[in-house]
Amino acid sequence: MTPFLLRPPTAAAVPLIVSIPHTGTVLPAEIAADLASDAMRCQPMTDWHLDSLYEFLPALGATTLAAVYSRFIVDLNRAPHPQALYPGRFETGLVPERTFQGETIYARQPDATTVEARKRAYHAPYHAQLLALLDETRARFGRAVLVDAHSVASKASLLHGELVEDVFLGNRDGATCGDWLMDLLDRSFSERGLGVSRNHPYKGGYITDHYGRMQDVEAVQIEMCQRIYMEEEAPEGARAQPRFSRARELLREVFAGLAGTIARRVG
Repeated sequence: MTPFLLRPPTAAAVPLIVSIPHTGTVLPAEIAADLASDAMRCQPMTDWHLDSLYEFLPALGATTLAAVYSRFIVDLNRAPHPQALYPGRFETGLVPERTFQGETIYARQPDATTVEARKRAYHAPYHAQLLALLDETRARFGRAVLVDAHSVASKASLLHGELVEDVFLGNRDGATCGDWLMDLLDRSFSERGLGVSRNHPYKGGYITDHYGRMQDVEAVQIEMCQRIYMEEEAPEGARAQPRFSRARELLREVFAGLAGTIARRVG
């Protein structure tokens, strides 16, 4: 199985790529058997249903790249080599050992050979495809905007206290995109009644940091509280909940505005 789902534009293309690296849930049986508990086999750190929540993007001219496999196998938003995202803070690694709540993920942590194999099988193909999309977009339009889309449980964790704001925008403290992009997203979410925080407690992970420093690429991470689109303790029924369709329409409006602005900036 290909480790990503690629959705090309179905309308006139704009130089907007949306990466969704933590929405995958496929977990091979042999890997699931190595997890520490049934609770871990429920994959508590998943960015639930974002592939469905953002399914409108191709109709806006955007390209979407989404993970298929669980982040418990390998985290696509971590560097392929040891690299701290937030020095001095708790963080999960390339193959995470503990959840954000401090729970042990694996009964026996994968060894170095296994980690290297997972990097080749899952991590490298996703990033090769993302880089190819960015290269193609820059060649066609002269620039590319990359949004790395995430969701997060609102409850306190080892990373932060209980989350009060609804949306967290990260551009590594201004290093990965211009103010125009942060301002546009901040305003768009705020006008729709959502509380927005910039670069706290999330500044953007490896994808934002790595690709956002490339020439003619601007990257931003959007982290959204899962309470906005689902009951956080009931992810299995999220897509049938009224808040899910409301959140999808809100996001469609935000991204329609973003796509329109990007089209005008390159026109």
